[in-house]
Amino acid sequence: MTVHVKPRSRKNAIEWIDDETAKISVTAIAEKGKANEAVVEVLAEDLGIAKSCMEIVRGKTTRIKQVEIKKLFEK
Repeated sequence: MTVHVKPRSRKNAIEWIDDETAKISVTAIAEKGKANEAVVEVLAEDLGIAKSCMEIVRGKTTRIKQVEIKKLFEK
C-alpha cells in the first residue's frame, strides 16, 4: 500500500484515500526513524493488526512510502 506521511503534526491521524492509499499525520519528527515507527504504529492500530506484521519496503527517507503487510496467519 502507498502511504503519504506528514511528520510533526498536531496529532496522529489517518485519512484513507482508497483501499491501497492513505495519508498519515504523525506527531513524531522525521529523525532517526521516529516518524517511520509512528507511521507503522498508527497504521497497525487502524487496521487492527500487530506492528510486526508490517514493514516499510520503500521510502524510508521520503514522505511517500510503500508499506507491505506480511502474512497474518501462518500454517
